[in-house]
Amino acid sequence: MPTPQSDLARETLNDPYNFDFLTLTEKHNEKELEDALVNHVTRFLLELGAGFSYIGQQYKLEVSGDEFFIDLLFYHVKLHCYVVVEQKSVKFKPEFAGKLNFYVSAVDEILKSEQDNATIGILICKSKNDTVVEYALKDVHKPIGVSEYIITKNLPDEFKSSLPSIEEIEG
Repeated sequence: MPTPQSDLARETLNDPYNFDFLTLTEKHNEKELEDALVNHVTRFLLELGAGFSYIGQQYKLEVSGDEFFIDLLFYHVKLHCYVVVEQKSVKFKPEFAGKLNFYVSAVDEILKSEQDNATIGILICKSKNDTVVEYALKDVHKPIGVSEYIITKNLPDEFKSSLPSIEEIEG
């Protein structure tokens, strides 16, 4: 991407994203994660950062008669581009990059207008190995970023004082 759009795109991607506002079990699946993010879309947009506009969940794209569904689709008003967000509730695998690259290419061909900049892809995984991510994206020429998400197990301080301690429960 040309500067300054590439600089703004880099600033747009967080690593990791903090999804403490979600109440998910440790063994959640992708559907539960996606539904929780959509149910809390305002907080999710705040975590993504300024400029994101929500387009849809499981956004249907038809490519030569085949249907595909993007987990989450946004439009970034400052970057003037679509943003494809795919999330995985598992560690990053190289094949995830191929799927995201396909979606980014399809959005560029089907949805993007002449006034829009290149579509950005964001893959949010439970965890990642930076070297594996680097190899997976090495010859991909589309703006794609991979980030982790975290959900803290600790109870926020404002709730700690209103709940009984373990000793009080056991006693």
